[in-house]
Amino acid sequence: MRGNVAGDGGLAFAVRRQRKPGAFRVYWTLARAGFKRQAQYKLAMFAGLFTNCVFGFVRAAVMVAAVRAAGDFGGYDEGTIGAYVWLSQALLGATQFMGPQIDLVDRIKSGDVAIDFLRPIDVQLGYLATDMGRAACTILPRGVPSILIGAATFGLSMPSTPVAYVLGLISVLLAVALSFLCLFAVALIGFWVVEIRGIRVLYQIVGTFLAGLFVPVHMFPDWLRVIAMSTPFPSILQAPIDTLSGRAAGVDALIIVAIQGFWVLVIGLLGRVLLRAGQRRLEVQGG
Repeated sequence: MRGNVAGDGGLAFAVRRQRKPGAFRVYWTLARAGFKRQAQYKLAMFAGLFTNCVFGFVRAAVMVAAVRAAGDFGGYDEGTIGAYVWLSQALLGATQFMGPQIDLVDRIKSGDVAIDFLRPIDVQLGYLATDMGRAACTILPRGVPSILIGAATFGLSMPSTPVAYVLGLISVLLAVALSFLCLFAVALIGFWVVEIRGIRVLYQIVGTFLAGLFVPVHMFPDWLRVIAMSTPFPSILQAPIDTLSGRAAGVDALIIVAIQGFWVLVIGLLGRVLLRAGQRRLEVQGG
């Protein structure tokens, strides 16, 4: 009889363990949901690819002409400047510099964020997992074709060793995570101000410039390059471009990835501090 009770208890415990999903499984499910949600906007992704290519052709033509005219253009030649242009275009959708505000902004404004605090998952990690899934869906139909079109038309200079692409992939993942964590921190300002659109626009303008979207950070004057490198923005765009294009290799690439990891931890911690402060400030009125 005891054996049956013990066996039944063990079976019930096993069933409970099966019913309770692990943390990894929960966040993996959220990432898949983010991927599937983004996949619904096929026309928007095609429009994004078209826009990437149009601006890619314009930027590449200007940059290549500048390289030909200048001769020494910050260490870039035609192949490497082409890689810079088309990789930056490919990463724009994933990093959301030009994208809409994240859903958290509206949820804070409406008070629905209170529901997020009641869920048995970490708010920051939950939104991050969803955004990583969205970014993966954006890169596949929008980012990769942009690079292929740039390679076919401008002849990009890319590394030939697999290690460079492995480090490049890690760098891209860290860049996407860092970009979202920055946007997450900006969104949390909504706990203290009524409207953050102006802050979002300022973030977009300053961030895209210091990240190296318009010209490579390596071409900044020394004083401006020091300012840029003191911010997380180059780790969002310039860093993955340098690793993927092979401009930074070996120890230099590892240092870049380490710096990206540092900024992910710092901005992630900042987001958690703001989230806790916002949670204390939150007041939900009504029935």
